[in-house]
Amino acid sequence: MKKRSWFAAMLVSVCMLILAACGGEEASTTNEGEDSGEKKELRVVTDAAYAPFEYMKGDKVVGFDVDFINAVAKEAGYDVKIEHVGWDPIFVEIESKRADLAISAITVNDERKESYDFSRNYFLSTNKILVPESSDIQSGEDLKGKTVAVQTSTTGQEATEALLGKNHKDIKKFENNNLAIQELLQGGADAVVADNTVVEEYVKNNPDQKLKVVEDSDSFEQEFYGLMFPKGSKLKTEFDEAINTVFDNGKYEEIYKEWFGSEPDLETLKAQQ
Repeated sequence: MKKRSWFAAMLVSVCMLILAACGGEEASTTNEGEDSGEKKELRVVTDAAYAPFEYMKGDKVVGFDVDFINAVAKEAGYDVKIEHVGWDPIFVEIESKRADLAISAITVNDERKESYDFSRNYFLSTNKILVPESSDIQSGEDLKGKTVAVQTSTTGQEATEALLGKNHKDIKKFENNNLAIQELLQGGADAVVADNTVVEEYVKNNPDQKLKVVEDSDSFEQEFYGLMFPKGSKLKTEFDEAINTVFDNGKYEEIYKEWFGSEPDLETLKAQQ
C-alpha cells in the first residue's frame, strides 16, 4: 500500500475540519497508568480488509500485523486496542491524533514522512500480478492494452499507472483487493496488481480459482512497511527499540513462519535501519 490519491487527500482535509468542528478529543492514552504501574492502552487503527496482514474473523481483527503489533507493544510495555476503520480513515485518525498509531501494511515513503512519523521497517514487500492460469501476461509490460484491477490509493495503483498512465481508462480502482480480485474472477479485468503476499496467499488458499502470480522485479520495486504515528509522537523511539527486540529474540521469525510458512529476510530489514 502506498500513496493516497488527490481525492483521498481532499477527503482527509474535509474529515479533519469535521473533527475540529465537533471538538473531538485526542484519543491518545499514553499517560494512563504511569503512576499506578498498570500497562497503558494504545488505540491502534487498521484497515482489516487486507488478508493475511489484517482481516476480520467474526468481530475480531486478526492477521500477521495483529500478532506483530501485539508482540511489539508487549515489549514496549503497552496494551493495544485494535480497531478497523478503513484505509483512508487511518490517515485521518493519525493526523488528528485520535489514534496513537496505525498498522495496515503501510508502505513508508518520503511523501508520507512529511505528514507522519514511521517506525523502523518491519516488512519487505513488492507488487506482483495476479492472472488466470491461461493468461499470456508474463510481465508488467504485458499489462499494456489489458484491463487491470487495483485497490485505490495503493502502490498497486501507482505501479500500474506508471506502466499504463495516470488515471488510464484500462485501470479499474476498487475499495479493497478483495473486490479487485472478484472483478478478475468475473471477467471484468485481465489482471490484478497488488502486494506479493496478498496475491500469493489468495492463490494458495483458492486453488480451485486456477490463478497464478507473475513476478516482474523490473516493473515493481521493493517496498517496506512501517508503523505510522502522529508527527512528533514519543512512542516512535520506544517502538523502534521493541521492533529490534522481537527481531533479535526470535518472536518475529516465529510469527512470520506461522503466517507465511517461510523465513523472513531479517538481514534486508535490519540493513534498512
